[in-house]
Amino acid sequence: MSDVDERGRVKVASYNIHKCRGTDRRVRPDRIVSVLAEIGADLVALQEVDRRFGQRTGLLDPAAILRETGLHLLVQSDVVDGHGWHGNALLVRGEPLSYRRFRLKLPGIEPRGAVVAELDLGEGKFRVIAAHLGLLRRSRIDQATTLLHAFLELAPMPTILLGDFNEWRRSRRSALDVLVPHFADMKHPPSFPSRRPMLPLDRILAWPDGLISELCVHDSALSRKASDHLPLTARIDIAGCQLGLDSAA
Repeated sequence: MSDVDERGRVKVASYNIHKCRGTDRRVRPDRIVSVLAEIGADLVALQEVDRRFGQRTGLLDPAAILRETGLHLLVQSDVVDGHGWHGNALLVRGEPLSYRRFRLKLPGIEPRGAVVAELDLGEGKFRVIAAHLGLLRRSRIDQATTLLHAFLELAPMPTILLGDFNEWRRSRRSALDVLVPHFADMKHPPSFPSRRPMLPLDRILAWPDGLISELCVHDSALSRKASDHLPLTARIDIAGCQLGLDSAA
């Protein structure tokens, strides 16, 4: 069932599932599905959804996800049975009223990418840019710059930029500083490591200001065990921000 609240805001989440390997070192895709059911989001960006080596097949069961959570996998992969693009996948509740997607290659030593989706879940059209940035700071700076350029080249639309950004620094020390003029860097709660969160590696950023609220981690006994990251959640007010953009136009 949808988690759209009384004000018409929808719930979104970002979750690095660590290839379904939990903090007990057991690979349990069923636990990830149960955490997704706990979250109750209408849109989820997942990272590390595919096998890393060999054929990049997905680690989750889309039928089980749909059955237990009502979320559909928007397949990004060109590989048969693959889920994501460089490990990034999107889940949405129900069939979108409209959906357009494309993919971005991100620079860096490690192969990285981002998925971009423009969709309407019934509250208005918005854009999602989901990414998993690299481990090296220089790569993260280049990757954040690439994401920003892609955003600036697209038509103005309420936009959520989310994922595991592997960045814990703030202000000018942050590799994400290039994004700040457009995506205000809200204070994010720590999401890693899941057993004792200390670092805010996972982010949900938005344009324009006011699009997101209620930013928090989903902290439960199961989420602390299912992956080494806790899921990050937020509410988005698409209709309200779209109204503001139309008024300013």
